[in-house]
Amino acid sequence: MATKTFEGKIKRLEEIVSKIESTEVELEDSIKLFEEGMSLSKDCQSLLDGAEQKIKKLMSDGSVEDFKG
Repeated sequence: MATKTFEGKIKRLEEIVSKIESTEVELEDSIKLFEEGMSLSKDCQSLLDGAEQKIKKLMSDGSVEDFKG
């Protein structure tokens, strides 16, 4: 699943957690879901780190231009 937005990634992570928590998923499928979840988690962390850096820059120099790109 090619989820591009932060919100879409979080929604997919929630779906993955729900599936893994169910007892009806085979071990192999659980491992694949876990791998996908870890990748999504890293993507989300990168997006959050980028947002944090933009906010810090805005707070330090008062520039709104940083949020346009």
